[in-house]
Amino acid sequence: MDQQVETFEDSIAPDARWRATTMAPTDFTKQHFGIEIRELEPGRAVLTMTVRDWMANGFGITHGGMVFTLADTAFAYACNEGEDMVVAQAADIAFLRATHVGDVLTATAVRRWLGGRNGIYDIAVTDEGGTAVAEFRGRSRAIPAPPSASADTPHPADKKEPR
Repeated sequence: MDQQVETFEDSIAPDARWRATTMAPTDFTKQHFGIEIRELEPGRAVLTMTVRDWMANGFGITHGGMVFTLADTAFAYACNEGEDMVVAQAADIAFLRATHVGDVLTATAVRRWLGGRNGIYDIAVTDEGGTAVAEFRGRSRAIPAPPSASADTPHPADKKEPR
């Protein structure tokens, strides 16, 4: 009989007042890349990813886009710390060391500054030995959540233009 091992991510209860908890179950990018949430609190997130063979570039090292994706995903969970939907306004990354297939990478995202609708988050990516692999800085912007669709409200495409 197979036993399911409960992960930290399984224990995250969706809470509408904390956007990161509501996006986790439908974050298909995270799921596709095998990214796992290890720690989550408002303004901070720790995520891991094992480098797979299809994540390597033509030189046999982890493609930079894969490292960026891990860091950007940790950024998303750290900055979605309230009710508002928060997206990346800008981001940059410095690649410090190459990694390879089989390496387990950890991205630790931490809020550095939050003011109004803007924020700055630093994400350190390390290998399983704790050696720095990349440094990522993300700038966030809170945006209004889209209004929920209502049966009483006509869709803009349904409006008839006057002739």
